[in-house]
Amino acid sequence: MTSAKTRARRQKYKRLPKGPHGGIELLLIQNVDHVGKQGEVVEVRPGHAFNYLLPQGLAIIATEHHKRMVEKHKAKLKEIERQRLSGLRALADKIAEQSITIEANANDEGHLYGSVGAADIVRALKENGITVTEDQVRLEGPLKELGLYTVKVHLHADIECDLKVWVVPTA
Repeated sequence: MTSAKTRARRQKYKRLPKGPHGGIELLLIQNVDHVGKQGEVVEVRPGHAFNYLLPQGLAIIATEHHKRMVEKHKAKLKEIERQRLSGLRALADKIAEQSITIEANANDEGHLYGSVGAADIVRALKENGITVTEDQVRLEGPLKELGLYTVKVHLHADIECDLKVWVVPTA
């Protein structure tokens, strides 16, 4: 015997457009790494759709109406994406020119008492007028010694730049 909640859930899944592989068809509003690009119709599992893509506003359900609207506005979407990419490239060039210095407590051999992480790098960049998020800073591990490090900053699937980070002892 099925409950009312189970029946309602099944009906909800039945109303959604199914793809050829049994997943849910969604229209991406923004580029999503490992899923697709803006304006594409993709097929994803129901859990990924309901728990991440739809609540975050990254995708909408791919109805025929939405597909027609995207076809009409494809040129406008391409222009917006081109402007966004040019802005990100300019930001990448600005970051590549930067060299930030982070002060940390260290012993006589140059080992830090703590470590320097992505949050510290983001904070130092913000002081220089550049805003990035912690997940865009790609560290191979926390920085635990004094010295010069080259850190990757991932701004977009196609745009990545190097940032020079100096870790120096506090005065």
